[in-house]
Amino acid sequence: YIQAKGDPIADLYEDIAAEEKARATYQWLIDLTDDVDLQDSLKFLREREIIHSLRFREAVEILKEKRDEKIFY
Repeated sequence: YIQAKGDPIADLYEDIAAEEKARATYQWLIDLTDDVDLQDSLKFLREREIIHSLRFREAVEILKEKRDEKIFY
């Protein structure tokens, strides 16, 4: 299922929300287990979600800066 509004900024905010939800889920699972190996794997996945969220936020800022510019091809 794809969340697409047709507005790139709105779509990126949807992506950010999904990444934050996944990050919170991984954190919850980390807190739930005592298995160090499982915690390490979950921490890797959590960090990946954090990086994705940061990249999406950067993309939002780029789009906000560029939205008022007239682009000619």
